[in-house]
Amino acid sequence: MGRLAYDQVASVEFDDRLLLHFQIVIGIKLRRHESFYFSWRDEQAVGKGRQTIWLHPAVLLVFKYYGSRTPQVNPAWIHALELAANTTTGLQLVPEPALRPDNHVTG
Repeated sequence: MGRLAYDQVASVEFDDRLLLHFQIVIGIKLRRHESFYFSWRDEQAVGKGRQTIWLHPAVLLVFKYYGSRTPQVNPAWIHALELAANTTTGLQLVPEPALRPDNHVTG
C-alpha cells in the first residue's frame, strides 16, 4: 500500500502497483506542463464520496511506497490512464487492460 500526498492538503493510499501507474501518468503530464484534475473514490472508512484535486507543475507531490520492490508496469494501462487524464473529468482509475507477455516493462 502506497500513499500520495498533495501539497499538505490531501493524502490518499493506493496499492503500490496502482500508485506507480498514477505516478508515471502524472509525471508525463507535468513534464509537458499540463495541468489536470485527478479524482478518486474515498475508502468506506471515511465515507463513499470522491475527492478531486487540481494538479499542476508547481504543486508538491510525494509518492510514498511501502513495498521494497518496484511493481511491474503495464504500458497499456499507462496509455488508458493517460487518455483518461486528457478528458475534462481528468485522471481517474480505469480498468487495467490485459498485460501482453510481449509488451511489458518492469521497473
